[in-house]
Amino acid sequence: MSEKDKKAFVLRMSPALLKEIEIWAADDFRSINGQIEFLLNQAVKSRKKNKPKQD
Repeated sequence: MSEKDKKAFVLRMSPALLKEIEIWAADDFRSINGQIEFLLNQAVKSRKKNKPKQD
């Protein structure tokens, strides 16, 4: 996905949570934005994997 295909939006979070994500992102050599996107992608994949199949 190219940068022009991405949608920008405002995300509000506590300063403490932002600091934790900032540290985690640095540990993984990602930007804060990249880390949040990575975590959201992982959560969506996990949800899809654990969702019961409907026949």
